[in-house]
Amino acid sequence: MISRREFLATTGAAVAVSGVAGASAAEESATGRAGAGGEKSAGLFLREDDLKPATFDRLPLEWHQRRAQKLRERLAEAGFEGILLTNRWNIIYFTGLWHTTTERLVNVFLPLKGDPVWFNAALDRDLVKSWWYSDGEMYFDWPHAEGAFPNEGKVQMGAKVDLSEWMLKALKKRGQAGKTLAADTEFRPSMQKKVVNVLGKEMASFEEPCMNMRVHKTPEELALTRRAYNYFNQMHAYARDLLLEHGTDLTDFDIASAATKYGTDLVMADIKRDGAPHTAVGITIEVGCRTGRSTASPHPNQFQHQKVARGQALQIEGGVNIAGCGGELYRAMFIHPMTDQMKKLWTVSRDSCLMQKEESIAGVTGSTVAYKIHMFQVKNGVAPYIYHRPAHGQGWEGHQPPYLSLGDYTMLEPGMCFSVEPGLYDPEHGIGSNFSDGFIVQAEGPSRQMSRLPWSEEWCWIKL
Repeated sequence: MISRREFLATTGAAVAVSGVAGASAAEESATGRAGAGGEKSAGLFLREDDLKPATFDRLPLEWHQRRAQKLRERLAEAGFEGILLTNRWNIIYFTGLWHTTTERLVNVFLPLKGDPVWFNAALDRDLVKSWWYSDGEMYFDWPHAEGAFPNEGKVQMGAKVDLSEWMLKALKKRGQAGKTLAADTEFRPSMQKKVVNVLGKEMASFEEPCMNMRVHKTPEELALTRRAYNYFNQMHAYARDLLLEHGTDLTDFDIASAATKYGTDLVMADIKRDGAPHTAVGITIEVGCRTGRSTASPHPNQFQHQKVARGQALQIEGGVNIAGCGGELYRAMFIHPMTDQMKKLWTVSRDSCLMQKEESIAGVTGSTVAYKIHMFQVKNGVAPYIYHRPAHGQGWEGHQPPYLSLGDYTMLEPGMCFSVEPGLYDPEHGIGSNFSDGFIVQAEGPSRQMSRLPWSEEWCWIKL
């Protein structure tokens, strides 16, 4: 038996060398080959398909400018002369500026012609002005006092500024009053009243067209998503090999921590960066693990620090993104000895995933796919263990429309990306089975799987 101290020393050494081995592993992963981590499990990966992973670390400014121009064209077709972007993800998508949002106002006005007009706090001034910038207005901080700019030596307790009116007056100063404008959201009556008072006309909502553009993934997004999943494959293989080698000496926390460290070193060894803004953006690397009773909850609320044990369920999960592109990847595992109930839940859940892949085709509605999966589950006698829809749309923000849900009648179209989680949960016996992956709707035929992880008993039924 390995002691906890020996385990930590072993995994510490493993992740320490990943800076050396990880560079080649990441390079191989980015080109579609198996890397060095998780060598035993990596041999079970599915064969590569024809989608090549990206070699770039983020979508370039030119890509975002093309998307902004496409949005302008749609605005013009609808009779609008500009749009106010208020949603963080729309701002990132259409301008390329990765930024953090708090209570501070960050808005961008995109006219039909010309560059964006930025509205931001002083703390983001270097970030904004070093990106796609030619015009904008800056306030100091939230709440903003009139005339107060300590960064310019102006320290005073002025009247609190209404930043919405401040922004609208700046648009009026730039000749936008009286024009037919849109926003990427539906304004509340109080905000719409300010718009009318300052600009003379309401701003209509263009929220749905903005989202519609974001749910249809471009070839560049798909290539970057495949690259993120190639790294994620390696993280799962590494975690599985840890489980096979050290088994009941580990906690789920041990597995998650070691796999996250390994994966972070793997990814970052391959990301070009110098510490300056606009590189290594939109990166999330989160490998989770939970075992025992917590697998029987769709969204457990307890901290995960449970010892791995035989006869229990175990789920390796998480999300990996590069410049926002990537997604979820879960595999539901059961550790021998297994009961008939464990086998049944796992098999129906797994088969539901494979059904989702075959049924998620262009031209059918999300509700149709959900109906078929739920009917399959019910006919197989697992109705009491159904807790949620089969899948959500997957985007840069995580969950996004459309949904594979009985109430979503959106027609599936090529380029839409979905999670894969028709999970089943049995709290009475303390077991659950929930997979996830990334499925991309194709122009013809079944969805494309983004990971290379198998759905097999060999991968998921573990003997320690």
